[in-house]
Amino acid sequence: MKNITLIIPAKYEKESLPSVLLELKKFSFNIIVVLEPTDHETIDSIKNFDCAIVHQRNKGYGNALILGIKSVKTEFFCIFNADGSFNPIEISGMYSLLKDKGGDIIFGSRYEKKSPASEDDTFVTKVGNFIFTKLGKVLFKLPITDILYTFVLGKTKMTLDLNLQSQDFAFCVELPIKAQRKNYKIFSTPAHERARIAGKKKVNAIRDGLYILKKMIFMFLKN
Repeated sequence: MKNITLIIPAKYEKESLPSVLLELKKFSFNIIVVLEPTDHETIDSIKNFDCAIVHQRNKGYGNALILGIKSVKTEFFCIFNADGSFNPIEISGMYSLLKDKGGDIIFGSRYEKKSPASEDDTFVTKVGNFIFTKLGKVLFKLPITDILYTFVLGKTKMTLDLNLQSQDFAFCVELPIKAQRKNYKIFSTPAHERARIAGKKKVNAIRDGLYILKKMIFMFLKN
């Protein structure tokens, strides 16, 4: 699918990223890997793979994704994890659903009725996600069921037009909220979160949860 570019933020993912890129060889996606220039071990681990590397000068998950989206040359982009938890087979279904429904952006969800059970979710992340997803529905009328899950496929130009600013994990909520306010056609679809190949989650439940809550309150009051 040459009109889709995968954006893979891959900070310190030298143990899992090569396996992810090896799996992606079965497909025809364009691939952008976003890395800090000082992350030499991860950079070295993928030197034999056919992918573009974009160097992230500033820190933060949101910063990596914004930089990645700005680097995309294709009509569509897809945010894709470097830890092996996303299944690339699901991308074609997301793309087909978006095209069939005339949508602008689609969010994978671990909590749709037909979603397979997550292999990487914890009690804390499940409760936190439930709270933030509910807030998204009540405050912003978001039609999605998994607001913190960033398995997202969308139209590149329209997403750039949102002028996303969040440098941290608050990106997860800024994207759908701004898309909803622009009256973009948003969809949600079941997705299977696999167990990560190696390493640990980089999300700090308390710190990042507070960032996300502050962002949602700020955006609600700003409207």
